[in-house]
Amino acid sequence: MSQALETDRTFYDRFPDEARVVRAALLSSFLALALGAFFGIVQTLHRTGVFRGLIDSTDYYTSLTAHGVFLALSFTTFFLVGLFTWAVVRSLDRPLVNIKITWTWYGLMAVGMTMTGVSILAGFTDAVDMSADVLFTFYAPLQAHPLFYAGLAVFILGSWIAGADWFRTFLAWRREHPDERIPLQTFMVLTTMTMWYIASSAVAASVLLFLLPWSLGLIEQVNPTLTRTLFWFFGHPVVYFWLMPAYLLWYTVLPTIAGGRLFSDPLARVVFVLFLLLSTPVGIHHQYLDPGIAEGFKFISMTNTMFLLLPSLLTAFTVVASVEYGARQRGGTGLLGWLTDLPWRKPEFAGMMLAGLMFAAGGFSGMVNAGMNINYLIHNTIWVPGHFHLTVGTAVALTFMAATYWIWPQITNKPIYSSQIGLFQVVLWFIGMALMSNAMHAQGILGVPRRTAEPEYANFEYPAMLGGFEELNVQIAIGGTLLFVSTVLFIGNVVLTMGNPRVSGLAESLSPALSGPDDAPLVLDRLRLWVSIAVVLVVLAYALPLAAIINRGGLLGPGVGTYPVWLAPALDALSAAATAIGGAVGETAAAIGGVVR
Repeated sequence: MSQALETDRTFYDRFPDEARVVRAALLSSFLALALGAFFGIVQTLHRTGVFRGLIDSTDYYTSLTAHGVFLALSFTTFFLVGLFTWAVVRSLDRPLVNIKITWTWYGLMAVGMTMTGVSILAGFTDAVDMSADVLFTFYAPLQAHPLFYAGLAVFILGSWIAGADWFRTFLAWRREHPDERIPLQTFMVLTTMTMWYIASSAVAASVLLFLLPWSLGLIEQVNPTLTRTLFWFFGHPVVYFWLMPAYLLWYTVLPTIAGGRLFSDPLARVVFVLFLLLSTPVGIHHQYLDPGIAEGFKFISMTNTMFLLLPSLLTAFTVVASVEYGARQRGGTGLLGWLTDLPWRKPEFAGMMLAGLMFAAGGFSGMVNAGMNINYLIHNTIWVPGHFHLTVGTAVALTFMAATYWIWPQITNKPIYSSQIGLFQVVLWFIGMALMSNAMHAQGILGVPRRTAEPEYANFEYPAMLGGFEELNVQIAIGGTLLFVSTVLFIGNVVLTMGNPRVSGLAESLSPALSGPDDAPLVLDRLRLWVSIAVVLVVLAYALPLAAIINRGGLLGPGVGTYPVWLAPALDALSAAATAIGGAVGETAAAIGGVVR
């Protein structure tokens, strides 16, 4: 059975260079968390009418963009690259191939996000002719300063090099261990990064070919439906790019903290393969109300989305079974009595378990988002941010914060300043999110819009149901305030921990799975096979819709002379190809749409 060598030395003792990279990445993520949380409380108090003295309503989009980009892109990705570096090095029990390359990709990501962040924050002042009020989604027709798009391109490039760094390290290990199974944590990293390469290729194309040249004045206009579709090609799998690191922690770290062992290594591998295959060909379900996409394509996307329930249900079974095993090892008995024998006083355990519980609730609201008929009820209402505050805002963010209390001593040899503060912090986050997200979902059902500084319509009163609009506003304000306080406690705990002296005896090894990698079919480790299938599924899901969009509106929207001369040959070739299959596309979409109706 392939398991990384475990000793009584911490990760910091065994791999000091890699530990510094992990620490730098995590600190960068925490800085982004602090910035994003600040703008979160600002917009929460402004939108609910509790306090509107910090920003004008005209700056609301700037605040909302900062909140989304710093949290959904910067916080999550920086934590991910730190965690994945730790996971690859620990599970392969070898250093990275070239630490200079490692610092290079970290530097690129830091510089890229700084460029993007500066362009966003400049929108708060008129002294600098620069702004990026384009939200986290940043597709046309909203336009940002070129620095915003250039920063995103550099940031994504850094993440690509990070993945290559981990693949190179794995290949070096493979040459020394040709017959061994891929260690589970490394397998999770490789499948996640493969999905990221596929998904982020679309947003990279959107930024480099359309949005950046458009913002520089090299082209006059872009096709909004095309850039929107390219974003959601990336925008849905990026949710799993956030979630799969949390899954890695739930599968490999949480059972050990609970005093147990992972129930099934093979099931964990199946889950990550399914995410690789299924997470990308579903992005059109974010575009149910887009008139430029035929209903038949939307129906196919909806059907594909429902298959994603399978890996989530497998995860719920496997993680709960692993935790239950730990509780029964501690003496737990009864149908549910074993729950009381879990280490709830440990912030790393309580935080991850509460995050998983909240993710289950997010799964139910996600099924509403995915269904074509009921999506129309809540599309572009505050229900939608209520949903993703359960997923990325809690399943991911709370898991990352809780895991920090376990990982930080491993990479620094410094004990956490206060586990009591940590426990209070994770519970406070859970309570705050339960209040805020519940009220957002309820307001969404009432029809309250999202992405607006003032959610009230003139001469309109929301129905007096579900607690009432004003009462739900108060609930959102209280919940958002608790989340901000929780973030302050977390950042403070980490900062105070950094001041602790280094000590020994902090090493914690990970328990082997009950059903190990040797029980998994060999085909699961054939990454080339799964990558090939994933690419085929993406082509089947997106070739016809993209061709129809281009055939109908052109690559750069209607008009002549809307692209520079140097792009003409490539664009003309693509346009000709789209025209050639346009008729077939229209007939296919109409036929499928007729069946749906």
